[in-house]
Amino acid sequence: MIETVDTRGVSVTLKDGKFKIKVPSNLKGDNRREEIKRKFIEWYKKEARIKYNERVEFYRKKLGVSYNKISIRDQKTRWGSCSNKGNLNFNWRLIMAPPPILDYIVVHEMAHLVHANHGGDFWKLVENIIPDYREKREWLRLNGYKLMNII
Repeated sequence: MIETVDTRGVSVTLKDGKFKIKVPSNLKGDNRREEIKRKFIEWYKKEARIKYNERVEFYRKKLGVSYNKISIRDQKTRWGSCSNKGNLNFNWRLIMAPPPILDYIVVHEMAHLVHANHGGDFWKLVENIIPDYREKREWLRLNGYKLMNII
């Protein structure tokens, strides 16, 4: 069970696959809605940090690469990026996608640690780790907008 609570008394808990939200009765209307939204985003970001760290470490060993740091961001048009300093940046919204989709993005960005472009060698490396990466990319093309508009 994972719970986040703040000083306003709003909490979001996930237990047995269901969210439970506690909101003080004095929060009304737009304030109530905004606090719930803020708390959900906070919860998802916390989950994203845990999952991305886990998956990056898993694939780091397979790819034989090292990275500088991982950042969780609220990006409107990107699922991830890799800086020339070796920083891996991931969109928190991807935590709501099926796990194989998240893995594809992790591998995609980590492959940039080896190849800084989207050339043939880059895609061969991605395919070596995620053989069906084209299906994952297509899933994102068809469904990604839903993740961007959930919260």
